[in-house]
Amino acid sequence: MATTGAGMTGRAERADALIWAARPHRTLWRDALSRLLANRLALFGLIMVTTFTLMAIFAPVLAPYPYDKADFSAVSRFPTWTGKYPLGTDLVGRDMLSRLIWGAQVSMLVGLGAQVIVFLIGVPIGALAGYLGGRVDAILMRFVDVMYAFPQLLFVILIMAALGRGMQNIFIAIGVTGWVTLARLTRAEFLALRERDFVIAARAAGASPWRIITRHLLPNALSPIIVTLTFGIPQAIFTEAALSFIGIGIPEPRPSWGKMAGETQQYITSYWYMPIFPTILIALLMLSFTFLGDGLRDALDPRTRKRD
Repeated sequence: MATTGAGMTGRAERADALIWAARPHRTLWRDALSRLLANRLALFGLIMVTTFTLMAIFAPVLAPYPYDKADFSAVSRFPTWTGKYPLGTDLVGRDMLSRLIWGAQVSMLVGLGAQVIVFLIGVPIGALAGYLGGRVDAILMRFVDVMYAFPQLLFVILIMAALGRGMQNIFIAIGVTGWVTLARLTRAEFLALRERDFVIAARAAGASPWRIITRHLLPNALSPIIVTLTFGIPQAIFTEAALSFIGIGIPEPRPSWGKMAGETQQYITSYWYMPIFPTILIALLMLSFTFLGDGLRDALDPRTRKRD
């Protein structure tokens, strides 16, 4: 009986082992996605970011009117849900709803485009400093320290004053001043990873520095880099809004939420809707990216992963 019981127990254990081995294994990215979707605030941020992205992509279809079409018979008309202009018109009779929809293009393009430049500058500098170390690290980090000493917004204003107004110049101004934090983060991650066993094994196997950086170090440092870039998007959006607010951002007649709020802020007591609507959209978009960044940080942090 004891032998029979032991055999049944052994067969049950083997069956459990086979079931565990046959189940679909959860990768880091799949596990991160499931935990991101379980985070309600992060899910709200993801939904809102997706909504604004679709609004920006399909602005020519969604906007009832062209953003520069003026109706001089309906100047400064207040919002009315049953009228021709549900969100009212601006000081020259342009539809507020259409301009708000078109303004989403500027915010999304600036936020994402500036982070592409930040990634292309910050990650290579941080990777070289962290992997090579020594004199290269010292030289690159002193350059980073010098860049970090400049107030970012003031530096952006100076670059825009030199290059002139325009969306491409905003990309450049924000990108060349916002990469220092990402460079420091990448360097710290590479310093922590370069002495790990898998990197030492790759080096002993004859892998080139380029292969070690791109195939071993960068993929393992990608999670905090993605989180940092996500948090950088609302900062870039706010910078564009500030530039447009003071009149050196997006040129006319292209609408920008920051420019719409800045041009009409002196009329807030008379025409409250003109500065309030774009300000609400700026705040909502920045809050959505902040929630999404918080959720990505929690989802991609391996220390918070639960064992099954």
